[in-house]
Amino acid sequence: METDYRIAFELAPVGLVISRQRAIVDCNLAVADMFRTHRELLVGQSFQVLYPSADEFERTGKRIVLQLNRDGRYADDRIMKRSPFDPTGELFWCHVTGRALNPESPHDAGIWSFEDLSSRRPLTTPARAGLTGREREVAALLIEGRTSKQIGQVLGVSHRTVDIYRARLLRKYGAATTPELVQKLVAG
Repeated sequence: METDYRIAFELAPVGLVISRQRAIVDCNLAVADMFRTHRELLVGQSFQVLYPSADEFERTGKRIVLQLNRDGRYADDRIMKRSPFDPTGELFWCHVTGRALNPESPHDAGIWSFEDLSSRRPLTTPARAGLTGREREVAALLIEGRTSKQIGQVLGVSHRTVDIYRARLLRKYGAATTPELVQKLVAG
């Protein structure tokens, strides 16, 4: 039996996107379903429409370039936005894994998978209502178990700046310790 790669792409159990210059060249139906829109509306759009803000889109792009490993692979958990053309679109946790076809120029072309984590990691009310983009990034990296120094390296800020964001998160979530904060972030 001859393999039909187009059918495999369309029916994959996770969202798949082929990109060029951080724009969606093609995507499967799982991506459209996850983001509650139509595939035809996503094709040709910048990935920016899937982010809560333009700033988060820019910071993530820089982080990808900095963190891309030797073989051009990258993965993280991040907050994304459903209903990309609705300014009030619901925010949700998403695991994104990708591979740049040319690691020397990671945004030229790539293939990315998107997995909706909302059933395992619901957003709590404070995260939905009051976290800044940077606070969401710090929260995602804290959940991964990273230290302030490691988070600072990933985000390109000092560990002291990360500690300031951590203190804000502790206050917003009413947590006394970082482990308690992480537990609240994960538990939803």
